[in-house]
Amino acid sequence: MALAGADAAGTGRPAPCVVAVDAGTTGVRALAVDEHAAVVDVAYRELVQHFPRPGWVEHDAAEIWGHVATTVAEVAGRLRERGVAVAAIGVTNQRETVVAWDRRTGRPLHRAVVWQDRRTAARCDELRRAGHLPLVRRRTGLVLDPYFSATKMAWLLAEGGVADTPGLVLGTVDAWVVWNLTGGAGHVGGGRSAGAGTLATDASNAARTSLFDIGERRWSPELAELFGVPLRALPEVRPSCGRLGLVAGDVAAAEPALRGVPVSGVAGDQQAALFGQACFEPGMAKVTYGTGSFVLVNAGASCPEPPEGLLATVAWDLGPAAGALPPVAYALEGAVFATGAAIQWLRDGLGVIAEAADTEPLARSVPDSGGVHVVPAFAGMGSPWWDPYARGAVVGITRGTTRAHLARAVVDAMALQVRDVADAVRAAVGLPLKVLRADGGAAVMDLLLERQADQLGVPVARPRSTETTALGAASLAGLAEGVWGSLGELAGLWALDRQVEPALDRARADAEHARWLDAVDRARAWAEAGAVPG
Repeated sequence: MALAGADAAGTGRPAPCVVAVDAGTTGVRALAVDEHAAVVDVAYRELVQHFPRPGWVEHDAAEIWGHVATTVAEVAGRLRERGVAVAAIGVTNQRETVVAWDRRTGRPLHRAVVWQDRRTAARCDELRRAGHLPLVRRRTGLVLDPYFSATKMAWLLAEGGVADTPGLVLGTVDAWVVWNLTGGAGHVGGGRSAGAGTLATDASNAARTSLFDIGERRWSPELAELFGVPLRALPEVRPSCGRLGLVAGDVAAAEPALRGVPVSGVAGDQQAALFGQACFEPGMAKVTYGTGSFVLVNAGASCPEPPEGLLATVAWDLGPAAGALPPVAYALEGAVFATGAAIQWLRDGLGVIAEAADTEPLARSVPDSGGVHVVPAFAGMGSPWWDPYARGAVVGITRGTTRAHLARAVVDAMALQVRDVADAVRAAVGLPLKVLRADGGAAVMDLLLERQADQLGVPVARPRSTETTALGAASLAGLAEGVWGSLGELAGLWALDRQVEPALDRARADAEHARWLDAVDRARAWAEAGAVPG
């Protein structure tokens, strides 16, 4: 470890930390990660969710940046008080969400259109009917779905009042954060300073836009023309691991200890979690239980064909930090749109629980869901269905159904949706899972891990730290700046908290899953039939 133990280096000072910025869907966090890959400090601010119409989800981009600046300065200030320096900053983010801003003024031009937003479903249908899906699948590994960024960008230009000016930037949240961290518009005396922000994204985020050729690893002029997005408005694509710029501007003024700190790692949140889970070998897999659930399997250094119902994507690009290893890793992904969001619904929508932590004890108070299934298709369904017109459904209710049965059905739905994805992986590529590494907020629930292992028929392993998204961003930045020397060193820092073995008879697990599929069938294509707008 290049910076391991500053005392060993004879300085008498504590070893530096890496700060990870996690600009997520529900909030923004800054986390300090020490040389042992342990989180030693956290600051958090919640994001306001905007729902201007049914099916529309927006964030205030200025609020996102304000929370980044505040949390990073807060953590760095506490580190400074303890005599700990910040070696580097890594950034991870909610993917697919689009921010439009003017690079000359730094002003957002519209609220950010969030990955959950479904306003472009009709446009995706038009493109599919026109026969463009094979091109999109071949070049991007994605499907035609409003989840991805390109149709959101096109909507902003066509209907959102965003003008195609020379200063226009259309980027994902990572690009917005990196640009601001490294100086932003950088106006000094009415002109643009030499230290103005770095306008860049990384391959893992670019791969989620529907505009990036994942085989050639470049923006595609053909796709940009298809979607109606000007290429010159897109950020430069850089490696996920490597110096992007130095901290400058307002955040450096607020916390002088941050001035000149390198911003050296970027990855979309799910790819960052795969990296933070040390899934460095092909075939290793993780699931992140967040607002949605995301299963990623390391597919190796060769760009895979996208299997039916799944996505192919860039996992990371290590650039020069890869050394003798292939710099680029690809992944197969299954995206489930609503898991933690279903717990929020139990709390905020129904009042079934007072706080998220109540879910497990309430669900454990009954032996099973009593035949109830909750299909949390609040914003359509992702893998392997890709149905933007699915809507949430609760089936199997009887007079004896209680709050506890609903809570148990929501926990079951998390595990069953992940099984849907795992079954698609097995069917498409014949790649059986040996162990699934689990992280995210809901991974603290032992009941969820038990239900997941039962449905998959393989062990589920929870690491000692479930902050793997932030750890991934910190690891990429620290690897670039020499805090850690290799992937092998990072893999050695992964530590197991609990591994759950499957205990349910396979015939019973399969019967439960078959009944779940019946419930899914009842939820699919509901809005298309005109019953619900949006």
